[in-house]
Amino acid sequence: MTHENEKITAVQGVVDRVEAYQESAPEGTIEKELRAGLSEVGVSLDDGDIASLVLAIESNQGPVDVGGVIG
Repeated sequence: MTHENEKITAVQGVVDRVEAYQESAPEGTIEKELRAGLSEVGVSLDDGDIASLVLAIESNQGPVDVGGVIG
């Protein structure tokens, strides 16, 4: 597994966890929890990628595929 694949896998785990409670989360919580989760797994993303993931999670159109959003 390449470093990029490991990164995507780690980010996917964080996104899956954040998605699990996003429907009841107050405004701004998704980004905060996403950033906290990324920090926990030791992955940093630029603000544009984080914004794209937040938008994908908030759109609530099914599970977010991290590779499709930022890959």
